[in-house]
Amino acid sequence: MPVNVEFKARVAGLADARHWLQSQHARFIGTDEQVDVYFRVPEGRLKLRIGNIERALIYYRREENAAIRQSDVWLYPLQDAQNLKQLLAACLGILGEVHKKREIYFIGQTKFHLDEVSGLGFFVEAEVIEDSATVDKQQMEQLAAYYRDSLHIAADQLVQASYLDLILAANDK
Repeated sequence: MPVNVEFKARVAGLADARHWLQSQHARFIGTDEQVDVYFRVPEGRLKLRIGNIERALIYYRREENAAIRQSDVWLYPLQDAQNLKQLLAACLGILGEVHKKREIYFIGQTKFHLDEVSGLGFFVEAEVIEDSATVDKQQMEQLAAYYRDSLHIAADQLVQASYLDLILAANDK
C-alpha cells in the first residue's frame, strides 16, 4: 500500500507553479479532464476517477487536520470506469462529484497537480509518494515542506479539506 505525504494550496492562478516546475525540469505527464465520483462509505473516502490519463478506483484514509498530511491509499487502475460507476452508485450511493482540469508533473517520487476545479478555482497539490515497505515519514514531510516553500505557498493558502468537502460546504451556503 503506497503512503503519500501531501499538501494542497489555493492559488490565484497556475502560471507561477507551472513556471517553477518547468524550471526544475519536472516530467510533464499531460493535462487530464477528470471527474472524481465519491461514493458513500462508512470510513475514509472511495472515489472513482474518470479521466483520459488517470482512471482508477481509489480508497484513502488521511488526517484532515494537518497542513502536510499522510494518506494511506489503495489504487486500482481501470479501463472501463462507466460500468463500475453505475454498479457502485447502485450499491453505495453517490456522495458527490468533482470536475477538474489537472496538469500532472513528477519530480522524482513527488507528483504535482495543477488543478482548475469547477466552482472552486485554482489549486496546487504535491504528493510525496512512497511505495516501499519502510517509510520514513519525517523525510517525506521534509520533502513536502521543501516543495511548499519552493512554490512560495503561504500558510494561509493551505487547504486541509478535500475538493469534495469544499464543494459540499459551498453548496450548504
